[in-house]
Amino acid sequence: VNYKKHITNYSNYPIELSNPIKLNKKQAMKLEISLHASKLNNVAGAFKGTSDPYAVITHIATTPGSKPNVLGKTEIVKNSVSPNWVKVIEVEYEFGTPFKVAVQIYDEVRKGENKSMGSATFDIGEVLGARGNSKARKLKQGGTIFCHVAKAQGSGLLRLGLSATKLTNTEGFMRKSDPFFELSNKRDGAGGLTWDNVHRSEVVKDNLSPKWKDAIVSLSVLNQADLSKPVLISVFDNESDGNHVLMGSVETSVKALQGLEGSTLTLKKKGKSTGTLNVQKVEVAGLETVTAKMANVSVSTPSSSTFVPSASSGGGSSFADYIAGGCELNVGVAIDFTGSNGDPRQAGTLHHLPPGGGFTDYEKAIKAIVGVLAKYDVDQKYPVWGFGAKYGGVVRHCFQCGSSEEANGVQGILDAYRQTFKSGLIMSGPTVFTEVLQTAAAKATSAQEAARAQGKQAYTVLLILTDGSVTDPAATAQILKQIRNAPLSVVIVGVGSADFSSMQFLDDASSGDIDIAQFVSFNQHSSNSVALSSETLHEIPDQLVGYFQRNGIQPLASVVRGDDEIVVEAAEEEIDLTLDFSDDGEIVVAAGGDDFASGFGS
Repeated sequence: VNYKKHITNYSNYPIELSNPIKLNKKQAMKLEISLHASKLNNVAGAFKGTSDPYAVITHIATTPGSKPNVLGKTEIVKNSVSPNWVKVIEVEYEFGTPFKVAVQIYDEVRKGENKSMGSATFDIGEVLGARGNSKARKLKQGGTIFCHVAKAQGSGLLRLGLSATKLTNTEGFMRKSDPFFELSNKRDGAGGLTWDNVHRSEVVKDNLSPKWKDAIVSLSVLNQADLSKPVLISVFDNESDGNHVLMGSVETSVKALQGLEGSTLTLKKKGKSTGTLNVQKVEVAGLETVTAKMANVSVSTPSSSTFVPSASSGGGSSFADYIAGGCELNVGVAIDFTGSNGDPRQAGTLHHLPPGGGFTDYEKAIKAIVGVLAKYDVDQKYPVWGFGAKYGGVVRHCFQCGSSEEANGVQGILDAYRQTFKSGLIMSGPTVFTEVLQTAAAKATSAQEAARAQGKQAYTVLLILTDGSVTDPAATAQILKQIRNAPLSVVIVGVGSADFSSMQFLDDASSGDIDIAQFVSFNQHSSNSVALSSETLHEIPDQLVGYFQRNGIQPLASVVRGDDEIVVEAAEEEIDLTLDFSDDGEIVVAAGGDDFASGFGS
């Protein structure tokens, strides 16, 4: 059984359907974004005290056809220029796909337009890959914003249908309240336990017996998937100035609500009954845990069907856990220098450098793929190997590219690639990268053993770029089986227009067994670097988790860094993003918020 085929993602819960929840199969990591700031510029104005800041997080559109959308906002921290916001914003992140967010900070103004206190952008992949999963940036208006990413605790969704009856009117004569409800969880904030709003319903106008649309709430945000944890349901009368009036509240839990479906709760305010809350629907989905899955698996003998938690699993160890514990992602690059690439001096061949400072397809693939992996590599040192060329009349199937054993950064890889054409090689053949696989596997194993001796962890990704199918698929498949227990993922990108159909052996080599290899044709994504990196790298989180879990290696304790240990990046220009704030609290993107990254550059 291939465990990856049994992983589901609960993000696309059908909001408007009354049928049981339907789930899609796209894998993603559920992460939580938390924010805090220090020494913000006080914009409250003279004799008006200190600003009351809150932050809005917007997902920036990075590919044509996508649209920016507001992910959520934090709570308001009263009278502070160094707010530590408690509320987290949950996102789903797919490894290899850019995920940029804009953080805009505002001072809440009760009567009037909220004032901007600054903005910054963060790449979620970069934050996750940074030590301590944290990054910081100066703000042009003053102060520093800190962004931290962590795995969302628990999984699943709650669908809650509520209505109310005979609410106590908080409006004056001849008027009725405009009720909405909020769901809050209890968190341990800087000032002690506090209720943190995680969901707000729509407003029902002029109605003391409202029926609201079903609420769809992530359980990891609501209660860390612990159904017994307290939940506060509060009903407010909506006011246009934002000073909403409490109509009543009741403390309960998801577990208690499940037993009350079809029954009622009493809302209270200052100890007095203020109306009835009708619990009409309580549906929970996607709460299966790794423990439950493991219950039906025999662990007496090793088996290829043994369940290994997915990198996106709500429970158990995940890719985010290993990265949070400081697991180092190392990268190696191997490049095809066989004669079938053509004479690099002739235009139109695969290694020919385009005039005017352009890049070959080999270089475009390196920039796109290693550019993503580099976010998780602290030392930025990469071995670069070549194969398929003659030196001194002898065909070499694994040789060093460049003058150094390891290249420095992505640009160093490109430099090593270009230096190789000045090294006296003769492009030859056949296409054999078994030696590259063995070399990379040995290096990966050595790196993990050295890391473990120091109480650390290491995993390696090998990127192979080739213009044709391997000469001996059977021998290559055999080597892949031999190195399958190494801490290694192999990513092969086919460059050019050759027939790569015979590369199907990669799937056959791992069918029903440990999967460490992935093949992708560059030409299928030649106009979109995002699609290339996403398609190429999406299996790596599961492969990393699979390796460590098979070997009984659990994630290390999360690395914690104080603010003074985080490198603060320079302020950037204010992002072109305009938000529209409605009276009912909804925030939408009015303009801007685009940062397309679909091409490969010149």
